[in-house]
Amino acid sequence: MTDKSAQPRVLIFDTTLRDGEQSPGATMTHDEKLEIAALLDEMGVDIIEAGFPIASEGDFAAVSEIAKNAKNATICGLARANFKDIDRCWEAVKHAKSPRIHTFIGTSPLHRAIPNLDMDQMAERIHETVTHARNLCDNVQWSPMDATRTEPDYLCRVVEIAIKAGATTINIPDTVGYTYPRESAKIIQMLLERVPGADQIIFATHCHNDLGMATANALAAVEAGARQIECTINGLGERAGNTALEEVVMALRVRNDILPFRTGIDTTKIMNISRRVSQVSGFPVQFNKAIVGKNAFLHESGIHQDGVLKNVETFEIMRPEDIGLQAKNIAMGKHSGRAALRAKLRELGYDLADNQLNDVFVRFKALADRKKEIYDDDLLALMADHAANTESDYLVVKRLRVICGTDGPQEAELTLSIDGVDHSIDATGDGPVDAAFNCVKMLFPHKARLQLYQVHAVTEGTDAQATVSVRIEEEGRIATGQSADTDTIVASVKAYVNALNRLIVRRTKSAPGDDVKQVKYSDAG
Repeated sequence: MTDKSAQPRVLIFDTTLRDGEQSPGATMTHDEKLEIAALLDEMGVDIIEAGFPIASEGDFAAVSEIAKNAKNATICGLARANFKDIDRCWEAVKHAKSPRIHTFIGTSPLHRAIPNLDMDQMAERIHETVTHARNLCDNVQWSPMDATRTEPDYLCRVVEIAIKAGATTINIPDTVGYTYPRESAKIIQMLLERVPGADQIIFATHCHNDLGMATANALAAVEAGARQIECTINGLGERAGNTALEEVVMALRVRNDILPFRTGIDTTKIMNISRRVSQVSGFPVQFNKAIVGKNAFLHESGIHQDGVLKNVETFEIMRPEDIGLQAKNIAMGKHSGRAALRAKLRELGYDLADNQLNDVFVRFKALADRKKEIYDDDLLALMADHAANTESDYLVVKRLRVICGTDGPQEAELTLSIDGVDHSIDATGDGPVDAAFNCVKMLFPHKARLQLYQVHAVTEGTDAQATVSVRIEEEGRIATGQSADTDTIVASVKAYVNALNRLIVRRTKSAPGDDVKQVKYSDAG
C-alpha cells in the first residue's frame, strides 16, 4: 500500500470569497462570508483568499474579521501593484495567525496597455511593490495576470524579479481560460528550468473554465511541478467560473495511482459546503456537475442499476460517503419527532441549538402535513428557507391567493407585513408569478430590477417542493433570495421578498460602498 504521507503535498488555495464572489450576482453578506470561511478552515483548506480589502469597507471588514477568527488556514488578501492597495491589504490580514499578501499586475501585451507601462517600467513596478509587500509580511504571493498570454521570455524575467524581491509563492494565472493542459504544464516546466531561485519557492496554478479545461489545466500544472492549486467551491467564478475545488481534490484522491500527491482536505465535508455556497450565492449547482451535482451518484439506466446493485464499483469510482453524501436517504414524515429531526439534520451538517430546532420543527411539521414523505433534499431546502427567512423580517408574506388559467386575466391578492404592519392589495399580471410580484411592487415601491428567476423541483412527484432563486439589482447593489414550498407561486413570492429584505439591509448599512464592488480592475486571475 502506498504511503501517502510520503507523497508531495499540494496546497489548496480557495478563492470562493474573492474570485468566486466576483461572479455577477454572487455577492455574499458579511455574516455569510464569515460562515463560509469557517467551513473552509474546518475542511482543511490551506490558504483562504478572503477578499479584496481595498474594494470596499465591507470587503475590508470581512477580510479583517476572517483573519482574526481563522484557526488553521493562512488568510490572504488581494492587492493591486501599488502601495495603497498593499498597505490596506496588510491592515486587513495582519491579525491572522498566518497572514499573506497577494499582489498582482497584468503582464501580457493586452494588460500592459491598461496602465500604459512598457516592459521596463512594469518590471520596476513589480520590484517596488513586491519589495514593499515583503517588508510588511513574510508570506507574499505574486501573480502575473494573464500569464498564459504573456511572452515566455518576459514571463521568466518578471517572475525572477518577483522572487528576488521576496515573493514566496508565484501564481501563474490563466486569467481568461485560454490555455491547454499540455501548455499549462509547459509553462511551469519552463519557469522551473529557466528562472534562478524557482526551486526555492512555490508555484501556484489559477485556471478559469472558459474552454471547460480548468481542472485539467490545474492538474497538468501540478504534474509539471506546481504545488498550489487556486480554486473555488462549485467552480464559482467570473464568466464560466474557476477550477472547482471538489474536482481537483477528488481527482487527486481517486487517481492517486497516476497523480501521487496529497492534500489536507477532509473530503467528507465537501457536500455540506457545496450546498451552503450554492445557497448563499444564489447559484444552483447544475444537476450533472462533477462530484457535487444531484445526478453525480444516480443511476437510471437498467444496465447501470443492475451493475451497481451487484457491485457498486461497477459504475461508481468513488463512494457518496467520501464527499459527505449520506448513502441512506430515509424518508421522514409527520410522525417523526424532534429527536429524529435533530439526528437527520446532524447527518446533513446542521447542528442546531434548541430554539433553532423548535423553529425548524414547526416548519417541518407544516411541510409534513402537505407532503407524505420528506427526503434529505426536502430538509436541505427547508434549512435554506429557514436561513433566508431569519436574516430580516422587515417584509413578511402573510397571505397569498392567485387566480390563473386559460380564461380571464391572472390575478393575485397579497397581504404583506411591512415593518410589522399588514398591508393588502390585488393586481393582475402576465401569469400568476408576475401578478404576485406586481402586488409586492405596489405595496413596497422600489427600483430593483429582476435579473434572475429560476425554479427547481427539490424531489420528484406532484407534491414536490419547488426551490425558487431570485436575483435583483438596484443602483449597483445585487441581492439574491431563495425559498422553497410545495406551492411554486408561494415560493416565488417569498424568494422575491427575501431578496428585497437583503437589499434593504444593504441600503441601510452605514459604510459607504459596503458590498458594492467599487474597484473595476480587480481580477487577479
